[in-house]
Formats: sequence, C-alpha cells, structure tokens
Amino acid sequence: MKRLAICLSLLFALAGSVFAQADLQPLVVVKLNKSETITLKKLKARVETYQKQTNQASFTVDQKKDILNAMVDELLVVQAAQKAGMNLTDTQVNQYFMANLSQQVGRQVTESEFAEIVKKNTNLSLDDYMKQQVGMNVADYKAYLKNQLLAQQYVLSQKQSEIQNVAPTDENIRSFFEMNKASFVQSDMLKLFLVVVPKGNDPAAAKAKLQKIYDDLKAKKLTYDSIKTESAKDMSYQGGDLLIQKSAQHAQQLGISYNDLIELFGRDNGYTSNVNETATDFQFYVVRQKYAAKMLGLSDVVQPETTVTVYDYIKQNLTQQMQSQALVKAVSDITKSLDTPSNVDRKKTGDALNKLLNW
Repeated sequence: MKRLAICLSLLFALAGSVFAQADLQPLVVVKLNKSETITLKKLKARVETYQKQTNQASFTVDQKKDILNAMVDELLVVQAAQKAGMNLTDTQVNQYFMANLSQQVGRQVTESEFAEIVKKNTNLSLDDYMKQQVGMNVADYKAYLKNQLLAQQYVLSQKQSEIQNVAPTDENIRSFFEMNKASFVQSDMLKLFLVVVPKGNDPAAAKAKLQKIYDDLKAKKLTYDSIKTESAKDMSYQGGDLLIQKSAQHAQQLGISYNDLIELFGRDNGYTSNVNETATDFQFYVVRQKYAAKMLGLSDVVQPETTVTVYDYIKQNLTQQMQSQALVKAVSDITKSLDTPSNVDRKKTGDALNKLLNW
C-alpha cells in the first residue's frame, strides 16, 4: 500500500511537471530589437486578464489567436520604440497610473491613500483589488501600462500628422445633427449659488461660520464673487455656482428630496434657502437663474453660461472618433510593416497551435 502511494505521488508530480513544461512552450519569438518570447503561460495570463475585463467566461481558439497576435503587435511596436531611443521612466508611468486612480476617486490621491480607500471599502489589498478589476497585480499592470504608453508614443511619432489632420467636414457635422436632432435637448435647469461648510470635528463652529456668511450675504456685506474668492483660499468651506437639473442625482447632491427639488424649480430668481443641515455639513443656496427646457439648434450652446455650441460639440466628438479610427489604422499599418520573418519567429502554427490553444 505504501509503495502504491509513493508511485501515485510520483505520477502526480510527473503530471504537474508535464503541464508546467507545456505552459513554458514558446509560441512566438519577437526579435526586432531583442529576443522576447511569448510562451503559452504568458498567453494564458493575458487571456485571463481579458476574461476579467470583459466578464467573459471563455474565449474560442480563434479569439485566443487574436489575443496572441495582439501581444505580438504590442512587442513589435514597443521594440521599435526602444530601437528608436524612446523610453518611459517609472516616475512617468506612476504619474499616469495615479492620474487614473485619482479620476476614480474624484480628487488627487497617492497610491497609499488609494490603497487605504480600497481597504476601507472592499477589505482588499491594492494588489487583490487590481487583480479583481483588471486581472493583474499593481506591478504587472504598471509594466503593461508602460508598454501601452510606449507603443502609443511610437505610433504618434510616426503618424502624428496623418492622425491630427483628420477632421469632419461641415457636411459631416450637419448630417450628424439631422440624424440625432432629438438627442439635443436642454432640460429645465437652475443656476444655484451654493455655500457648504463641512461639520468636521466641531459642528457648532461650522454652523456658526455658515450663518455668518449667510447673514453677511443678505446684508450685502459679501458678494457672490467675494465668497468664491475667499473659499478658494479658506479650504474650510466651499462657495460657488452650480447648474442642476430635475433629477434624483442632483437632489441627492443637494441633500434634499426629489419633491423638494421640484419645489425649488418653482422658486423665483433671488430665492434664498434657510440654513440647512445634512449628515455631513451645513449649507444654503440662492436661485440665481432659471433656464427652461428647449430643443437645441446648431448655434445654441450645449450648456447655459458656456461658449461651446452644439456645432462645436459635434465637431469635437466627430474629430475624436475619426482620429481614433486613424490611430487604429496607423497601428495596423505599422505592425504589418514590422511583422516580417526576420522580426517574428512563430514557433507554433496551424494544427499544432490550435491544439495548444484548445483549453
């Protein structure tokens, strides 16, 4: 019995070794600037990443081939960039990484601050959170991000003028407007002047501070502009204009019910609320301007008190779309020109590749 157990353990160990060796099989070697191998293990890791990002349980063999080809294209462009003397420092990558995280939070944060937020809200480490979100830990994601940024930098250096010169015609803009005219509607809007004092550790002091601002504004000792200017210096409170719509989201933002918001839209210009208390702050607001709902024309501004017209807005969006398409084409053109036998050695093709990708 003991001998059988030993034999079985040896068989399992041997099977594990065979699977490990299979995962280390080279699929493609990219050697434009240096020799880099894409193994089956690396492909599996990238497939797993895409599965998490797309919430897709599995990919077909053909889809796995597309992912493999994308990895080859990525390495070709990155190696071409490195050969051209381009590089990104870890500091630059970290700055881009933190800009993305700060955008999620809505304010500037450090990596350690974001990790604390993640721990508080999800009880996960930052590495585990990143694995859950994008299928990679922080270090692997930064390495992936570095390659993506370097590849983009190289493509833009080669095709920048072609991409930037793409622009919609007047006919394109007017045609888009006619096809989507019903979408260009301005809902009922209010311009409020909102002053907020967070409670912090001393709610009584916060309320007294807001009450004084309230009284001084009504007594004309303060103006809207002076409150804005001072609040930019004094970080203990915020004061400024706010455009709101008839929506539950904007009611929640003000800390009032939706019915109270509807009532607010019935107020006249100049209406000043009482000093209100929410769970986290004290606040008051003044109705400064009302904007009625209407259909927008090409020459109308997209949002009251701004200068961007519907025409400008459509032009900007069509330009971005066309430039994105031009960027995709530029990437395709560059990778096709680089994908030569001297730069890429495909170790597995045809049925042999299909068999390896059938997992």
